[in-house]
Amino acid sequence: MSQETQPSSSAPEPLGPAPGGRVLPPLPGAERLAAELRALRRPGLAGLRTLRPEALIRVAVAAGLSGGFDDEAAGVETLLKAGVRHLGGRTLSADGTRGDPLARAAAHTFGLLPDWRGVSGQERRKAAAAVYGVTSERFRKSQEQEVIAELALAVLAVARAAIAGPPPSGLPGLPGPPGPSVPDGGGGGPVTRTPEPVPDPPTRLTGPPLSAAAVHRVTVHVASIELLRDIDILVSSENIYLEMSKTFRSTVSGSLRRAAAIRDEAGETVDDVLARELVEWMRAHGRSGLPVRPGTVVPTSPGALAERGVRRIHHAAVASPTSDGHSYRVDPHVLAEAVSASFRLARAERDRYDPPLSSLCFPLLGAGHGLPPEKAARWLCWAVHEELSRDPSWTVHLVAQRPELAKLLTAASSAP
Repeated sequence: MSQETQPSSSAPEPLGPAPGGRVLPPLPGAERLAAELRALRRPGLAGLRTLRPEALIRVAVAAGLSGGFDDEAAGVETLLKAGVRHLGGRTLSADGTRGDPLARAAAHTFGLLPDWRGVSGQERRKAAAAVYGVTSERFRKSQEQEVIAELALAVLAVARAAIAGPPPSGLPGLPGPPGPSVPDGGGGGPVTRTPEPVPDPPTRLTGPPLSAAAVHRVTVHVASIELLRDIDILVSSENIYLEMSKTFRSTVSGSLRRAAAIRDEAGETVDDVLARELVEWMRAHGRSGLPVRPGTVVPTSPGALAERGVRRIHHAAVASPTSDGHSYRVDPHVLAEAVSASFRLARAERDRYDPPLSSLCFPLLGAGHGLPPEKAARWLCWAVHEELSRDPSWTVHLVAQRPELAKLLTAASSAP
């Protein structure tokens, strides 16, 4: 019997009369509610009308969120959102990116966030798994069961609070003022939080300054990175699962993957070199399907880019998935750590080649993934300068496709 398709029954919870003399049926037990939530997980909110989860409907009625057949689905939806708020308290952000992990995972699991009603069950589970940093399969077998059980208890708590008396403000039936988690349909809407400001890179107060010779060893290009020639190491920005972008995308990762692929005479790909070697590395290091530590740098061969004088590709795992599973964020400290790791790897491999490796090229890591381009440029150049102050023998290239971004790199590279 599938846990997601067939609810089980449990003993109802005794319930006294509601304020105002309303006579309510007994509240169902938490196990029965959890069973209905498991059945609802795959179809999500769209399945409320076809499944008609009777136990959840009874709790919504008891909480004063549903008054009859016509609004049963809406009442259960509002109940689930109230349950998520109960789990998250005041810590859960409107977009589900911050706050209590249980609340965030529950919101993603059932599509309770804005614009998530029509998202597939598979994608919702993936987003919920990302809250805990695990695979979808591991989440299904472990954390998902806890999330569902806790949400069942939370909706019961919402109903009990409503029966005990009206809250001082907010949605009827909610204990206290509504939190900033999920819009509840009651007219308040989500609360928008101001994102935390991105810090500036450290200021060098001590230690050797970057020499004029080292400054002149940094060149800024306005180009797509795969078009550059005779640079030993090209650095690609990847996510922490080391999954490269699709070849049709104009990202650094997608462009390098496309350019490095080995093709036959008809132009068909016969060896997706970079993606294949990353999969092999992940398998060899026991990380298949799992994230690597942010800031990790993994080397691969250049594939077809060897024809342009490229000898290595460094894949910098800097982008961490957001909890919605549809975008990424880059921490500036991770960006700096990846730059350092790339130089460290280059030094370790330097003398394996003849002539030795001597040049690296970095794209504008992090821009567009939560880092304002100006801050991304400053952090990248600060990290490069730190490495060149230790070993000025390297030649560094910085690349951006748009002139305005290249200007940011030029300004940041020239800063003291």
